[in-house]
Amino acid sequence: MELGLSGLASGFDWRTLVNQLADVERSPQKRLRAEQSTLFNRNNAYGSIKTQLSVLKNRTDNLSSNDVLQARKATTSDSTVLSATASAGAASGTYAFNITQLATASKTAGTSGVGANLYSSNNVNSGTVDSKGFNPPISAGTITVDGKQITIDPTVDTLKDIFDRIDAASTNNIQGTYSASTDKITLKRLGGSAAPLVVGSATDTSNFLSVARLSNNGTSELTSPSNLGSITPANALSSANFQTAVSDGGAGAGEFKINGVSIAFNASSDSVQNLMDRINASAAGVSMSYDRVNDQFTLTNKVTGNLGVAVEDVTGNFLAAAGLVTGSSFIAGNDALFTINGGSELSSHSNTLTEETTGIEGLSIALLKTGTSTLSLASDSSAIKGAIKNFIEDYNRAQSTIDSLTSSSTDSAGKVTRSTLAGDTDANEIASKLRAISYNQSTGLTGTLNSLAKIGIDTTGDSDQLTLNDETALDDAIANHLSELKILFNDPDKGIATQLNAYLEKMIGDDGAVITKQDALTKQSSEIDIQVTDLEKRVQSNRQRLIDSFVQMETAQQTINQQLKFLQQRFGA
Repeated sequence: MELGLSGLASGFDWRTLVNQLADVERSPQKRLRAEQSTLFNRNNAYGSIKTQLSVLKNRTDNLSSNDVLQARKATTSDSTVLSATASAGAASGTYAFNITQLATASKTAGTSGVGANLYSSNNVNSGTVDSKGFNPPISAGTITVDGKQITIDPTVDTLKDIFDRIDAASTNNIQGTYSASTDKITLKRLGGSAAPLVVGSATDTSNFLSVARLSNNGTSELTSPSNLGSITPANALSSANFQTAVSDGGAGAGEFKINGVSIAFNASSDSVQNLMDRINASAAGVSMSYDRVNDQFTLTNKVTGNLGVAVEDVTGNFLAAAGLVTGSSFIAGNDALFTINGGSELSSHSNTLTEETTGIEGLSIALLKTGTSTLSLASDSSAIKGAIKNFIEDYNRAQSTIDSLTSSSTDSAGKVTRSTLAGDTDANEIASKLRAISYNQSTGLTGTLNSLAKIGIDTTGDSDQLTLNDETALDDAIANHLSELKILFNDPDKGIATQLNAYLEKMIGDDGAVITKQDALTKQSSEIDIQVTDLEKRVQSNRQRLIDSFVQMETAQQTINQQLKFLQQRFGA
């Protein structure tokens, strides 16, 4: 930072003069910066051209791949029976399907009653109900039995307390019992009365009656329809109320296999739900579920078809305790059954049919229900026409971009306005080459469709734009001359899309001309930065030299002023 003011001794503002001289010396820098700005604008302009050419190349890539021009459309006479999609090039035709059976998944249903009983005997005098494995847990609140409201607190009440409270509310007329042999609860009207016993009301706040599965049946006696003891999925395996205690071998390293996939578990730390989630997320290909009402585990294949489920305890006994080994039942899934065009019956493990199961190449079918539906495969004329229209739009957009960047205009006063790339031969050459490839007749092609004009696409003499003037001609080419249309665009040597794709690769590929042009402009801009830096160093050096000289002048002037003042004081004015 420079300190001090100029002209204190001399009275001459030399610092302003130094700064002005430095600015004059910076004139070459300003010219270089102006040139750099032009280079920057030209680089951005080529970037805009590259973007539009990339969009056009994506379009020509699709056209030259044959996939677009060989697009197929599948239609069905009854879309509720089946749906279908066809890949490009699938053979056209009509196929009558008769689906007589859909594929379903196989499952292994474990034995029911794998949960331990609520009580080991008919004596229910001890243990609060919240400690007895009711699932879901009994909630506190009120229930209604025979029109009388009874309060329940599961953290305090035993089952005997609840029975006694029901009996007392009915004046010793309703008896509650529990049978350890059936694991069921019974409420019975005493005294020989046949009046129906009615339980529950809209104002009940406890879930005791629903958990005990007690509902009105029009008689004087209500009994749970199934055993009440069940597994508590949220609890650890060791405390989830299994009838057969779950063991992991004693070291927390339990293991079993489903369809050959090993699943590890720890009886003390893994809950039942955690273990089921682990099974369902594994590669075993099954979903495990637990039915609380039937107290039963089930393994269901994730894929359909008549496929088995293999289970094996390795360390510990989880599968056996879950009733999935001894006594389990395998319920075989169905294969899908169908015929095509009245032929022999075919089958598939899946409801999604591929060419392996139908023999129809490029066709994928989803079976939705049994029944008949006729499937027709034909060229997707709308997709083909849309792709060609999109090609025209992307081509025109690229040409418009080049035109806007290379044009010049003159106003009424004769002032000429030049665009960023006006007069740039490289940019103009791109526009000319695109036009030449797209519209020149493709000599050497067989058939009558040897130019865009033959399919209704024209251009004018003063514009590089393409216009679809005759859609009827394009429709006719798609409907009746598709093979020639494919040759027009995709012939390996003369095809329009083929040639455009090759040219665009030369322009915007890794070593393309446009990329090279941008690299050169970037390099020139960087070189200007270096030149400006060097010139500025010279300006600062000259400026500092002048400042040093003027400071010396000020110092000398100050000395003279001091001497003059001394003489004036000594000898008088």
